[in-house]
Amino acid sequence: MNKTVNVKNITLISMGIALNVVGAFIALNLRLPIYLDSIGTILIACMLGPKYAVITGVGGSLVSGMTFDIYSLYFAPVQITTGYLAGLMYKKGMLKGVKTLLGTFIFTLPTSIISATIAAFLFGGVTSSGSSYIVQILSHFNVPVVVGVFVTQVFTDYADKFLAVVLVGIVVNSMPKALKTSMTTNK
Repeated sequence: MNKTVNVKNITLISMGIALNVVGAFIALNLRLPIYLDSIGTILIACMLGPKYAVITGVGGSLVSGMTFDIYSLYFAPVQITTGYLAGLMYKKGMLKGVKTLLGTFIFTLPTSIISATIAAFLFGGVTSSGSSYIVQILSHFNVPVVVGVFVTQVFTDYADKFLAVVLVGIVVNSMPKALKTSMTTNK
């Protein structure tokens, strides 16, 4: 039975990594101001828990970074934080119903601080993301780069993570009860 559980978990983690990579690829190529690179991480956080979500997030960053977006490698700490905190918020029931707005904000704020720090100090606010355009526009209005990056990250991260949580909620809620039960008993 342990081998079945491990194979199921590995398969789900791989699916989560694929969702992250495809989402990141779409966002990058369309130059969206959101990232779409954590949908799989949040899905696995809800299905299997924080430690598996961390693996999923790092895996997505590695695959994206080695294939089409080198910047993704540098943002792996954001995925670690997203997976861990989203898993905790889901376990506490903070990603359901009206609590979703607050639960998403609680795990988005630390990830925004981390991503803003990376973007501002390693890359001067300009990365491969479409949100870099917002940072550039703000700098045209004499907003300091660090402030512009942080403000941009908070808003774009929240929009990105909220969209991901809503999409994951739809998927999780549409899953058969037997499948949900088998997932929660194997955490």
